[in-house]
Amino acid sequence: MNPKVNFLFEKPTKFQSEIKELRKIALKTGLEEDLKWGQATYILNGKNVFLIHQFKDYCAILFFKGALMQDSEKILIQQSANTQATMQLRFTSLKEIKNLEKIIENYLKEAIKIEKSGEKIVLKKTEEFEMPEEFSQVLQEDSTLKSAFEKLTPGRQRAYLLFFASAKQSKTREQRIEKNIGRILEGKGLND
Repeated sequence: MNPKVNFLFEKPTKFQSEIKELRKIALKTGLEEDLKWGQATYILNGKNVFLIHQFKDYCAILFFKGALMQDSEKILIQQSANTQATMQLRFTSLKEIKNLEKIIENYLKEAIKIEKSGEKIVLKKTEEFEMPEEFSQVLQEDSTLKSAFEKLTPGRQRAYLLFFASAKQSKTREQRIEKNIGRILEGKGLND
């Protein structure tokens, strides 16, 4: 138990009793507990294995290499369509956690085993992400913008591609692209 993480479990929240119970289960693993990204994170030999976090409607255990897990109970959830590696176990009640305690423990053991194995997740390369036609057209017409986009880090490129592609209407995609041309030319990411 890491004292610098205690405040997360002491502050009153909708899922306070649930995350306290998840912490008890997590601490049984013997992993190092630390505070990362404002969350209780459990670490093996310097590698993040899982964390406990909460949202408006649920609390969860997020597995950093969840995509490699067997999910024997078919209860892992992909956070979003663009998430490649992480998976969650979500909970909405203390009773649910207590009923699934042995299963949760088994999932934690599996995550630790995967981390110990050194197995890596092969992530999609930036060029494998969909490039919206509207953005492709703009890049063809503006070599300076194309060059600036290609100089961005792969993560920044992916963020723009996902943001542009997520708009349902062409007009919205065009507006998003136009609004971010300056940022791209400045070498900035979507969230910089």
